[in-house]
Amino acid sequence: MSKTAVYQQLQQQIAGLIDGEPDLIANLANISAAIFNSLHDLNWAGFYLYKDDQLVLGPFQGLPACIRIPMGKGVCGTAASTRQTQKVDDVHQFAGHIACDAASNSEVVIPIIVNQQLLGVLDIDSPKHARFDDDDVAGLENIVQTLVDQLS
Repeated sequence: MSKTAVYQQLQQQIAGLIDGEPDLIANLANISAAIFNSLHDLNWAGFYLYKDDQLVLGPFQGLPACIRIPMGKGVCGTAASTRQTQKVDDVHQFAGHIACDAASNSEVVIPIIVNQQLLGVLDIDSPKHARFDDDDVAGLENIVQTLVDQLS
């Protein structure tokens, strides 16, 4: 199955999981579990939520993680403050990288914007260098859009 097809199938699964469910935390928990169990070579998949001008750990799959991330710090804080997806092939070369899990080598972070307000970010980590490509970014951005559409 092509990577595009995997993401399309995953997006459909997630749309079904969150359809009609108003609880944000429950939906984020199911989305992180679906991503973590559907994509290969991941060691962390989850969410940070924007609260009190910082990112606070939300539902995730993987090892315990940093609880609070300042805006503009690390890959997550950068994605949140710029409101732009960050794809990093080698997190150890990213200025200000926050090492929550030393096994992580590459990362993609997608900001979640609902009604022009920052809700948080989707953070995906891999132990492989350069694990994520443009197809991964597009697929994960589509998953975030599915969530945003449900919340709007």
